[in-house]
Amino acid sequence: MPVKQKKRHFGPEKDKIIQGEVNKLLTAGHIRETQFPKWLSNVVLVPKPGGKWKMCIDFRDLNKAYPKDFYALPSTDQLVDSTSRCELLSMMGASQGYHKIMLAPEDHKKVSFITSDGTFCYVAMPFGLKNVGATYQRLVDKIFRPQIGRNMKVYMNDMLVKIKETHHHVEDLEETFAVLRKYRLKLNTGKCAFRVSGG
Repeated sequence: MPVKQKKRHFGPEKDKIIQGEVNKLLTAGHIRETQFPKWLSNVVLVPKPGGKWKMCIDFRDLNKAYPKDFYALPSTDQLVDSTSRCELLSMMGASQGYHKIMLAPEDHKKVSFITSDGTFCYVAMPFGLKNVGATYQRLVDKIFRPQIGRNMKVYMNDMLVKIKETHHHVEDLEETFAVLRKYRLKLNTGKCAFRVSGG
């Protein structure tokens, strides 16, 4: 049974922060305005370091109603073990990778949220849904399948290119960048480190 949460009130200062985040999502094409949503969730502002805020959506009611996807995520032990005897490592983080997965049109009104400026719904996969991690991992496992195990490990939006012999490093990175370009995935430069000595 769909749940429509009663709108929470934030006050003018936080409403302005929410409005700014909503405008960014609209401009990027990740959300759109909507009417008559099946489900309606509230915005939650989470404090970040430096006095900033991250806008999230309270999808708890929606998450309770849907079954869990048990797609296996790689363990951190596997990732660490895979780097043994590697001469070089390059670590990369995808930027807003979840938003690269478009939702089926019939699902848009399930991921609706309310603000002081209106009602919006996601057209791209949002953070906060319980199956987001499994869905994204399945996607990256598929697109990087030729490399995984050979010269790469992927954990959600974090990629590790591992090189056993230094002279293959550029080729392995070029292969990774070709896949990123093909699927229009962008990197978060703050989460990248190239040519790190392995152990």
